[in-house]
Amino acid sequence: MPVAEILHQKGQHVSTVRSIDSVEAAIRMLYEQRIGALVVVDRWGKLVGMFSERDVLHALAQHGAEALGYEVHELMTPDVTTCTPEDRIDEVMKVMTAHRFRHLPVMENGQLVGLVSMGDLVKHRLDEKEQEAAVLRDITRARR
Repeated sequence: MPVAEILHQKGQHVSTVRSIDSVEAAIRMLYEQRIGALVVVDRWGKLVGMFSERDVLHALAQHGAEALGYEVHELMTPDVTTCTPEDRIDEVMKVMTAHRFRHLPVMENGQLVGLVSMGDLVKHRLDEKEQEAAVLRDITRARR
């Protein structure tokens, strides 16, 4: 099943932060939106990185409270792996697990069209397994 299926269910909204915004502002966004990561974009809206809770912890450990005054681009994760809506969910899960990513931007024709989290993928897989179990229960009942 393709990643597009997850985007269809959860929507395509992606929370972004500008690379020149302060780390303090980014942390506030994470807190207010109750999310674990933000896609970082430049002034033209182009994907340039990810800023996650993990980046916050690393920054505070290295720089203390001074980190709050830094700009996001100074502390973000710049090398971002992405996927496409056509990519298979199981393949995306393998990549995320192997590289320990919790969030993966979804790109189509150079444009950001969504974001999937490991939680989204696990929820989708659990829903699939629940549906399979329900079908098997129905078949078993019908044979009785």
